[in-house]
Amino acid sequence: MADTATYVTLTDENFAGEVLQSDVPVVVDFWAAWCGPCKLMNPIIDGLAADFAGKAKLAKINIDDHEELASQYHIMGVPTLLFFKDGSLVERTEGVIAQGAIADKINTLL
Repeated sequence: MADTATYVTLTDENFAGEVLQSDVPVVVDFWAAWCGPCKLMNPIIDGLAADFAGKAKLAKINIDDHEELASQYHIMGVPTLLFFKDGSLVERTEGVIAQGAIADKINTLL
C-alpha cells in the first residue's frame, strides 16, 4: 500500500475542529489500551484511513484519557465507532466490525 495516510488522534482540544467542523465525514473510534477487541480494530482503522484519504477522516480517541468526551457521547463499551457527517452524529456501532462493513457505512455518507 503506497498511501501512508493515517488516522487522526483526537483530544479534548482538537475534537470540535477535527470532527464537528470537518468538511468530510468522520469515523471516530473510541478505544482503550486495555481493550483486546480495540487492538483488533487498529489495522482496520489504518486501512480505512488510507482507503478514504481525502474523502473521509478516520480518527481515534482513548476513553481513559478523554473520559468527558466518552461520557458526552454515551460510550458504554469499546470499541465504539461514531459516524459523523456535517458535524452531526448519524450512526454508531459497538464491537469489532469488519473493514468492508465500515467502508460501506462511510460510502453512504460520501
